[in-house]
Amino acid sequence: MPHADTSLVPDSIETKSEFWTHVHDQLEILMGGQRHWVSNLSNAASLIYSSLQAFPSNFGDGERSVNWCGFYLISSLFPQPRFTDDASMDPKSQTHASANILLGPFSGKPACQWIEVSPRPRGVCGDAFVKRSTILVPDVLTYPGHIACDGDTKSEIVCPLILRKGGEDIVLGVLDLDCLAIGGFDVDDQVGLERIVALIIRSCDW
Repeated sequence: MPHADTSLVPDSIETKSEFWTHVHDQLEILMGGQRHWVSNLSNAASLIYSSLQAFPSNFGDGERSVNWCGFYLISSLFPQPRFTDDASMDPKSQTHASANILLGPFSGKPACQWIEVSPRPRGVCGDAFVKRSTILVPDVLTYPGHIACDGDTKSEIVCPLILRKGGEDIVLGVLDLDCLAIGGFDVDDQVGLERIVALIIRSCDW
């Protein structure tokens, strides 16, 4: 099967629970034999975004569509620059990077390049990262400190990526989805996305 066909949603799928199980299983196939997080998160963002577009009964490509899906990640996951202009190096850049989560693989319009998580988290992504729990926002205009990367966004859900290693929980970043409709996400979406995040965590080398 061509890789692009994994984003097709069969007509037999009617409920959100069925939909997220389908996406989970398709993503598991896509990530088979590949453990690099850049490749896997790139396919994950594309698959989730494209599959939601192909699920018109709940999302689709109209007024209820998801307009952004992607990841923000801790700076230590990113490779260090190999070729730089020494004159342009900012001595404060390392401190700045450690206080933020950085834009990773995504699907949708251009987004904020980083989001502050320390000393004070900003927006839904920053709060989900620090609190280490999923945050579901039915109306972003009512959320204190919401970051408006896209003014058309009306609702949002953010799931943290938590790696459990040696008895320690390491927060690697967040999965962020935005929707054009108020109340675009519900508990079924949260359950489905948290299961997908768990799959991503155990399928990648970090």
